[in-house]
Amino acid sequence: MAYTTIDDPSAYFQTKLYTGNSAADDANLTTSQALTFDGNSDMQPDLLWFKRRDGADHHLWFDDIRGRTKGLYSNLTQAEDNLANSITSFDSDGFTLGNDTGTGGTINKASETYVAWGWKETATAGFDIVSYTGNATGGRTIAHSLSAVPATMIIKNRDAAVKWAVYHHKNTAAPGTDHLKLNSNDATADDDSTWNDTAPTSSVFSVGGSTSTNGDGTAYIAYLFAEKQGYSKFGSYTGNGSTNGSFAYLGFKPAWIMIKSAATGVWRMWDNKRAIFNPNNKNFQAQSNGAEYSDPAIDIDFMSNGFKTRSTDSSYNGSGVAYVYLAFAENPFVTSTGIPGLAR
Repeated sequence: MAYTTIDDPSAYFQTKLYTGNSAADDANLTTSQALTFDGNSDMQPDLLWFKRRDGADHHLWFDDIRGRTKGLYSNLTQAEDNLANSITSFDSDGFTLGNDTGTGGTINKASETYVAWGWKETATAGFDIVSYTGNATGGRTIAHSLSAVPATMIIKNRDAAVKWAVYHHKNTAAPGTDHLKLNSNDATADDDSTWNDTAPTSSVFSVGGSTSTNGDGTAYIAYLFAEKQGYSKFGSYTGNGSTNGSFAYLGFKPAWIMIKSAATGVWRMWDNKRAIFNPNNKNFQAQSNGAEYSDPAIDIDFMSNGFKTRSTDSSYNGSGVAYVYLAFAENPFVTSTGIPGLAR
């Protein structure tokens, strides 16, 4: 049996750190910045998630299905925003930024530091972006192109100020009946109008009549992820409330991790670029516009085959508390040819 089908995860996911260069007084909007990913493979992103590091600014998402000028704020309920000067192109190995010095969420303001996370849409890596229009009909099914069962789905109403709905297959014993909110630290909610109490299949996902997933005449964007051995995992673990914290086996060395309690609690995010040694304490909260946190009380170790929590903080290691996570690889634990990966 193959250990993985993806020996180089940088073909499908990469992180880019950079400093903005646009000046607010550039009336002619001439300032731009072309940024190239640093991974082993060239990767043209289909989804880009941006966050300012050194100050408060909203999380911003762009994808090539909605178009480069359409931004969504994943820490807000706000509808899609027209941001014509944010991204000028999705490039063969990166992206180009325009003169974005906006007040809501910026991605290229002079001297400010940023991180961008990019994903490639392909069934090979288990990622599909689906655009659809709602009809307020319960029990509706929508086709996807994963050829695998989605483990995580993130859906946003593009036209109205409503929650980001998140499906996670390890959220509860019956995940099709429940949802989380990416823009909120709320606990798991039971609502049959979100997923119609139906788990997704290898060809379709189901929605009810909720305005968060299927409002009448409303435009939606859905980001679907399936697990791929050695590249991605969307799992769960139980905290132990100890500084010798819980370990989650992934089957790869992580490049990016996001963790959320099924109960009330924040979405914490780490990556392998902003902190290059263990313990990794540089994190964001996905539901908050706050600057990057550097707190020893939120330490995590990135290991060759998973991750280990290193504090008693209740947001990711409360005793007996259930957590779900999303994780993408830097390297597989063992390549398709049997070569082992390395820890930090």
